[in-house]
This record gives sequence, C-alpha cells and structure tokens, in this order.
Amino acid sequence: MSWRMRRVIAASAQAAALLVIGGVAAQTQGRWVRLAPIPQANEEWDSAVVSGKLYVFGGNPVAVAGKQGAPPGLVFEYDPAADRWTKKKNMPQPAHHNAVAGYNGKIYVFGGAVQRQPGGPTQFPIDNSWEYDPVADAWRALAPMPMRRMAAAAVEAGGKIYVIGGAGPWPGLENESLNPEQPHRVLDANSMYDPATDSWQVRQTLPTARTHMFAGAVGGKIYVIGGRVGSMAVVNGSTTDLVEEYDTAADRWGAVRLRMPTPRDGGAVGVYQGKIYVAGGQAISAINNSVSRALEAYDPATNSWTSLPTLQLARHGLGGGVIGNRFYLVSGHITAAFSGGEPLNVTNPDAFEISGR
Repeated sequence: MSWRMRRVIAASAQAAALLVIGGVAAQTQGRWVRLAPIPQANEEWDSAVVSGKLYVFGGNPVAVAGKQGAPPGLVFEYDPAADRWTKKKNMPQPAHHNAVAGYNGKIYVFGGAVQRQPGGPTQFPIDNSWEYDPVADAWRALAPMPMRRMAAAAVEAGGKIYVIGGAGPWPGLENESLNPEQPHRVLDANSMYDPATDSWQVRQTLPTARTHMFAGAVGGKIYVIGGRVGSMAVVNGSTTDLVEEYDTAADRWGAVRLRMPTPRDGGAVGVYQGKIYVAGGQAISAINNSVSRALEAYDPATNSWTSLPTLQLARHGLGGGVIGNRFYLVSGHITAAFSGGEPLNVTNPDAFEISGR
C-alpha cells in the first residue's frame, strides 16, 4: 500500500470517528430544519407532545403601556405534518413557569406563578393543577398540588406524573411575590400525581434542590439535569451541571451521574430512542449571565454525553419536544433574563433532525 493511500485511509478514519474527551462525544450527525414561525413571540414556554403534535403553554408576562402586564396564559398547537400553528383555548388561570407533561392523549399543567392584581407583581406561586384535552380543546380542574410552586419540572413515567423541584414561599409568606429581593425556598419536593385517581403522593426528595431544570424519563427512571440553585432569581442564583437519577419503582435517588458538559438552566428537553436531548438555556455565575447555543444528548445506558451541532440562535425560555426523529424548538429570548424585554423574544421555530445511528 502506498504512503498516499495510507494517508487517505487515516484521514478518512479520523473524520469518521467521534472525538471523546472526558466522557463527552462530539459528533455531526443530524441537521437543522427551519419551520413555520409561532404566531406570537414570547419566552418561558412550557411544552408537551401528545398524539404527534407539540403544545406550548404560558409565556412570560408582557408589559402594557410601560406597566407590569399579566401572564398571557397562551396555548398553541403545532402540527408537524402540515407545518402549521393553531391558537387554542387559553389557560383557565393564566400563569407562567408552569410544569407540564403529556400522558395518554391529555396534557397536565401544574403550578406556575400568577399576578393577583392588575399592574402588580407576577411571581405568586400557585398549587393549581389542570388537565387539557387537545381534541376537545377543553380544560378540567384537578386536585391541587401538595404545595405552591413555580419553575418545577413535570415528567411522566409508568402512568404517573412526577413534579420535582421548583421555587415556593416560606411558611407564613404565602402572600409575597417571589421577586429577587424576596426570601423564598428553592424546593427539593418530589410529588407524584396519579391521573387515574386524581390524587397525590409525596415521594423521596430531590437530593439537590433546584429550579428551571431539564428532566426526562428513560426506562422507568427520571433524570434531573442542570437547573438553577441557590435562588430562583437570576441575580441571586447560579446554574449547575449536576445530573441525578430517580428510580420511580424503588422511590430512590441513585448515585450522581456524569455531569452535563454545559451548565445551564431554562432550556428545552426531549427524549428520543433512550437519550435525553437538552437545548439552549442560560448560564449564570457570579461573573457571567449568557444564553446558550448548546445542544447535547445524555445516554443513561452508557452514562455519557454527546455534543451535537449547536442551535442556530442562542436563546433561553424556549419550548420544545420530540416528534418522530425531530427535536422541535420554539421561540424564546435571545439575551439573558431581565435584559432586553419583549422586543428580544423571537418567533424562531426550528428542529434538529436526528440522524439514525
């Protein structure tokens, strides 16, 4: 074999191989696809996928004539087959930073924060629970959560829905809005909701209390990834890269898993073929507050991370979910929280098309 042929073979092998450093693989499988824009730009969308369609809920409060606005309580449906958005019936109690999960053709919306009076603060956590029926475009009130909270995660596993973490008031301060200067609790609570009986059970607490985390279920286990610790507020909290595993059958948290390569919170999450995909978000530290373009996938079977082609536009507070082999990402805010206001919310919709392996 000639030296030229050896060089060609070596170069080809190097190009085809994955680069693995510290358990993180960098690969180029997949591509980004542009889609129809959502009718209304916002941030802090909460999302669920049922029956092959993506639903986004909530949105941040929007200022009106320079004054504090109310949470819009929006609901939009995206049909990937038609690449079309449809406005649906608003949330019965408009709130933001809800926890949302889909199960058996219905969508369950828990907690969030509300505005109690026009023009007033908008960070009052609630304990309300709702079931949304996409076919009937109708809402039904459910048993309230055991506590008031916002910015939690909701994950379905084995026909039950687990609402984990979030932020809430200290006892005796339930009538205070969780503004940055207001003392509040970052929660380790883990509450299990049973749709069949409309009832709640308290489960083993999350080892690391946090808000704005990513979470997904694979094989009956829930993985809580990243998020914000120390405080719900950007000005007081910081992001983490911690990954913790919860065994729903045993009601037990296991050993800490391999940390996320890019610490962040407030992004989108989806599950595809046993892997958990996390996209966008923001990174907060004592010296930095920035939005992220990172797209990374966690494989619980191998306890490893894969870095994928980055988002076309860095943003946080975006909605998202997996349908087929596409991870759909919706809207969001292109600067860090508390900067830029509504003009920097975007309608951008795109999807990462995951290649077969």
